[in-house]
Amino acid sequence: MRAHSRFLIPAVVTAVAAMLLTACGGGSEVRESGGVPVLRYQGWASQVVIPELAEDLGYFENKVKLEWQGNTISGPQDIQSAATGQVDFGGAFGGAVAKLGQAGAPITAVINYYGSDEKTFTGFYVPENSPIKTPKDLLGKKIGVNTLGGQAEADVHDVLKKSGLDEEQIKSVQLVVLPPPNTEDAVRRGQVDVAGLSGQFQQRAVANGGLRAVFTDYELFGAFNGGQYVFRNDFIGKSPKSVEAFVGGVAKAIEWLRATPREEVIARFTQIIEKRKRAGEDTSSVKYWLSVGVPAVNGVIADADLLRWESWLRDTGAITGPFDPAKLYTNKFNPNVK
Repeated sequence: MRAHSRFLIPAVVTAVAAMLLTACGGGSEVRESGGVPVLRYQGWASQVVIPELAEDLGYFENKVKLEWQGNTISGPQDIQSAATGQVDFGGAFGGAVAKLGQAGAPITAVINYYGSDEKTFTGFYVPENSPIKTPKDLLGKKIGVNTLGGQAEADVHDVLKKSGLDEEQIKSVQLVVLPPPNTEDAVRRGQVDVAGLSGQFQQRAVANGGLRAVFTDYELFGAFNGGQYVFRNDFIGKSPKSVEAFVGGVAKAIEWLRATPREEVIARFTQIIEKRKRAGEDTSSVKYWLSVGVPAVNGVIADADLLRWESWLRDTGAITGPFDPAKLYTNKFNPNVK
């Protein structure tokens, strides 16, 4: 298992941005099926993303159709796929959206789709008998995360900086990229010292017992909007009604999740996964769903949703100079914003 340095990211972002600027446009045509615009996207294995729920609830009916292109491995990969035209929309945490947008990728965030609250959050877990007690004990340790350049990386940076550590000390932490389904097992076997876990994989790990959290992003920030869906600017220009239909449906689905009893949500997710019959999926982790985790009503975006990650972005060299988050998102397609 190979540990990766968090500080290789600026060079990677530069290369990705160059690729995006030359590749955009190849997938910019808006296809239709039966007279309805088609939105290509990536899902997550054994999970239901909010647009899939919105479609199942009928919120996209006669407005847009979803077309699954496969599963993503991370938020940064998902929005890179959107920016290069491989899919029409993608979602990632606000720091990755800001990093890609600041690097020149022609994308715009249109709605928040995940975040943290008292029930749903990202946590960093160790075995109960681990000597790691506080964030400062993370120095020199290996932390399993789902991707480089994702929220887990930013969380580690910010909690260590808040603990008074400098950049050289923070560099001693090694991030090890692991598939989310394998991260719990890796920390239990001692392959990594700490597991960064979120969503149903985290809740399953906690339910299995024997782990404790060193810190969580909810403890670090309180309730917050974590990530946004983005579209390419050329797609927005060609089919603004499709984007508006998508945002409106996702917003309604967010509020459905907030208002619906947990047992009914789990039953709906289970039904969706069983109905789509994708290879290798199961519904075993769906029962661990706890909440939508999006504090913003209807997923409305604010400057703070991107500004939250500015310290990490600057300290890792991902952005320099002025940073105006308002240039990276819009709420004009959200029908709930007056």
